Amino acid sequence: MGRVREATHAGSWYSDDGAQLDRELQSWLDDVPGYVREIEPEGAHCQAPVPGARAIIGPHAGLSYSGATAAYAYRCIDTSKVRRVFLLGPSHHVYLEKCVLSGCSEYQTPLGNIQVDRETIDELRSKPGGDAWQTMSIAADEDEHSLEMHLPFIYKTFESTIDRIRLVPIMVGNLRFAKEQMYGEMLAPYLANEENLFVISSDFCHWGSRFRFTLYKESENTRAVQLAARSRTGVPGELPIWKSIENLDWAGMREIARLDHRAFSQYLEETDNTICGRHPIGVLLASVNALYSRNQLDGALAASAADSPRLRFVKYDQSSKVHSPKDSSVSYASAYLYLPTH
Repeated sequence: MGRVREATHAGSWYSDDGAQLDRELQSWLDDVPGYVREIEPEGAHCQAPVPGARAIIGPHAGLSYSGATAAYAYRCIDTSKVRRVFLLGPSHHVYLEKCVLSGCSEYQTPLGNIQVDRETIDELRSKPGGDAWQTMSIAADEDEHSLEMHLPFIYKTFESTIDRIRLVPIMVGNLRFAKEQMYGEMLAPYLANEENLFVISSDFCHWGSRFRFTLYKESENTRAVQLAARSRTGVPGELPIWKSIENLDWAGMREIARLDHRAFSQYLEETDNTICGRHPIGVLLASVNALYSRNQLDGALAASAADSPRLRFVKYDQSSKVHSPKDSSVSYASAYLYLPTH
């Protein structure tokens, strides 16, 4: 029997009592309506679960903060054909320039353990370019929260078939654009397989002096400025800071919804938005771009894209509303990616 990765954040970031955690997860999931309003691009509704949903994006903060938002992403999953979950999250504690794979055989949750797909991990290593994958140490694995925070939702979502579900945990390093492309192309055949689900772990803007990011932009026609926490002048415009943060996040969400890897990368270069899962998101977009031409994706934002690849955001929230430069917040967003079955 191989190594079991322990649920090291249980009891602090979320409940370590299985029955209580189950009730909390169920409550958040029950609060998601059967018809979910799509907020970016806005105007449409989707019925949850979404047949053909191949990936989701969801937050990884403490569940008391982000669980309600994450539930919207998990409600979009159609579990009927899924056998394998690829879980991609950023590294907050160890600096990496590659993607690393788990060396464990099981991941523990207070609800029960999830089996790691060692066969698929070995398959990734055996393919051309397989030396691009490293193995994460157990210490790095257990220190990191971006993967663990999704495990309770994964277990709960697949609880009726959990014995057949296999997990492929991937910690994504600080990748350049070309490396995001490389890993995206390597994972593209798995994304194309309807038996696989990709879970992309990411929070959005981390705003405040403790995050060294205090960007404020009143409108499209004004210059963006960094606010000082000790500033006596306060906010230089009439727009509340929290709304400026929301506008910044939604501009990035729109680039992601376009399914344009390069455009999202350019957005990050221009804004420096502190989206911690920027590289897992980049790898997902690179995979989609490897599977479909730009011409096939140019209509991704259109309401008529029902039979085309589409990514839709279904929930957005902030940990708190920032009104003063002294405040701080973290943003959360949930989305699903639909791919047509050929």
